[in-house]
Amino acid sequence: MGDDLRIDPSEPVVRAITTAEAGRRVVSATELFADKHEIEIHHGDAIYRLRLTRAGKLILTK
Repeated sequence: MGDDLRIDPSEPVVRAITTAEAGRRVVSATELFADKHEIEIHHGDAIYRLRLTRAGKLILTK
């Protein structure tokens, strides 16, 4: 134990999970889409389309 961590009980406890802990790669939407609004994702024999809407939402279709 040895950690001397003081927690204010009135504050919510939030712990950031690093990508190494989560076991996944993180890619920003800006990097993923660049200057486009749609990308294709090839998965096995299927092709998926990931679209960025005007409202800033993501839509994935097969």
